[in-house]
Amino acid sequence: MSVAFSPPEGLSRLRSRAWAAAVVGIAASAVGFYLDRTQFFRSYLVAWLFWLGIALGCYAVALLHQLTRGGWGLMIRRALGAATRTLPLLAIAFVPIVLGMSEIYSWARPEAAADPLIAAKGWYLNRSGFIWRAVAYFAIWGLPLWLLNRMSLRQDEEAGDRQFRRMRMIAAPALGLYCLAATFASVDWLMSLDPHWYSSLWGVSFIGGHAVSAFAFIILVALFLAGRPPLQGQFQARHFHDYGKLLLAFVMLWTYFQLSQLIIIWSGDLPEEVTFYLARVEGGWKYLSIFLALGHFLLPFVLLLSRDIKRDARRLAMVAGLLLAMRWFDLYWQAAPAFAHGESHGLHFHWLDLATLVALGGLWLAVYFGQLAKRPLLPKFEPYLKEALADE
Repeated sequence: MSVAFSPPEGLSRLRSRAWAAAVVGIAASAVGFYLDRTQFFRSYLVAWLFWLGIALGCYAVALLHQLTRGGWGLMIRRALGAATRTLPLLAIAFVPIVLGMSEIYSWARPEAAADPLIAAKGWYLNRSGFIWRAVAYFAIWGLPLWLLNRMSLRQDEEAGDRQFRRMRMIAAPALGLYCLAATFASVDWLMSLDPHWYSSLWGVSFIGGHAVSAFAFIILVALFLAGRPPLQGQFQARHFHDYGKLLLAFVMLWTYFQLSQLIIIWSGDLPEEVTFYLARVEGGWKYLSIFLALGHFLLPFVLLLSRDIKRDARRLAMVAGLLLAMRWFDLYWQAAPAFAHGESHGLHFHWLDLATLVALGGLWLAVYFGQLAKRPLLPKFEPYLKEALADE
């Protein structure tokens, strides 16, 4: 391991706190499971999708950097890689969703056979297909990231650009496969909550959310690393300026997909399509919709237009923290009204939403900080290392 870029000592303290949060969250979730099994599984799905979005988003950003290069990505590449190595944990954490399938998805219940529309989709929406497709998704994501992480580690031992060129060759098809698998996964895990509804823009919106989650999270990690040796003084304002510009770009992309979907469905005015938005403009849901429009787009958009904010790590991190919170609210906004189908449509947050989020988050962060501590923060023989560390 390169002494110059060894991980900071503070990671062990953060990992201990994450484990403590996990224990509290798991204990609370266990109580919630005993009291309300259905609510537990529904809250768990939203929490799982939130943490999965950060990991998959970091995977996609790492692939994008391999194709485009640049000092911005090299400074956070090992931090991105640590997030990708949490995917095995998230694959294991998918098991409760399988166990609670009938509690979460209406098409998995016995009475669904009486619904002609659901029955017509039975060739796709069935238990075995749902499970085997999930296995395929994690395999499609897992193999390339295993190869890329292995090659990146070899850059600490092998001089030259051989590993650099090999990683670039893998990144292009891996990015395409990521998008393909994520599109199908978005249908399985989120859109199929309402099997009567569909949208052709759902997959790209799902992927756009991953990108926002990844950059929001990685900006917070970069702020932590920038304040401690060995990267103290190595992160510069230009790096955070780049992160801010990319975060702004992905916020606008997410908004474009969401707005396009709304315009197409609302103008089409088809009963089987507009129900999605009708459920979200009634009662308290309309206030959450407005809250998302303001917090996930308008406010971050206005703030990220400022060059000064993008070049100030702490102020940029505040915007990133806001967007990270908005990602959970967005997933809840997408999922919860479908859970309430046929029941009460009022907006209602349950304490299990927080408990499952903390339980999974504590586990995920503990594994993440552990992975981040295992490798040097920068690859020793990366060809663009000198460029990344150059002064402005």
